[in-house]
Amino acid sequence: MSKLVLQEPFRSLWQGRDPFVEVEKLQGEVYRELEARRTLRTEVDGRGYFVKIHRGVGWGEIVKNWLTAKAPVLGAGQEWAAIQRLTEVGVPTMTCVAFGERGANPATQHSFIVTEELAPTVSLEDFCRDWPSDPPPPALKRALIAEVARMTGAMHRAGVNHRDCYICHFLLHTDAPPATGAFRLSVIDLHRAQVRTQTPARWRNKDIAGLYFSALDIGLTRRDKLRFLKTYFGKPLREILRDEAALLAWLERKAERLLQRYRRKYEPGAAA
Repeated sequence: MSKLVLQEPFRSLWQGRDPFVEVEKLQGEVYRELEARRTLRTEVDGRGYFVKIHRGVGWGEIVKNWLTAKAPVLGAGQEWAAIQRLTEVGVPTMTCVAFGERGANPATQHSFIVTEELAPTVSLEDFCRDWPSDPPPPALKRALIAEVARMTGAMHRAGVNHRDCYICHFLLHTDAPPATGAFRLSVIDLHRAQVRTQTPARWRNKDIAGLYFSALDIGLTRRDKLRFLKTYFGKPLREILRDEAALLAWLERKAERLLQRYRRKYEPGAAA
């Protein structure tokens, strides 16, 4: 069983060759190198591309994930499907220029995905890092919160849950200085994403908790959080606070646990 989609420049670059062999020859800055997965940035004709190559993880890894109630990443197909769905519903994300999947056995499947580099950009994590000491214009902050909420809500309504939904995976385009009403965001790093006809509440809530946790230290006010909820749910706040009371209480507890775990692991003096 094999799937192959090639756009330019890879359609011409690999013409008459085996793309599954050629993708392994690509050189560049390697971001991740594991036995089952390789991620790198490469250039073709002066343009940047990100390449993710997945090799079979083996049945041992699959069973281990199942036993710990985790959904294993079996190949590039998950990211391919998520990109297609988000593009269909108007959530800005990466542009895929090459995708290949060979083999029906998930333990030995060979797959890859190549996406255009989004540049120049800065992650929201980096863009917002100094907000507590150097606040942005209030209108720009409100607009960014609303756009993240809109994108996340549309993603979930489209049946996609990210599984790494943090502000570092929202890229702010910087080809022009970001301004209220004049900025672009794109969501990236979808290799763990799941695509269904409808996002289960459990996975929706995990994404929201991750997003909330990743924004805890950027100086958001309670009013900022309420603005996010109003846009995300698309309902009056009174209804949200009534209908989602259990979720909101769970988010506070979950975020606090994540924060405590982070502090134990990474803060100065934490055990190595």
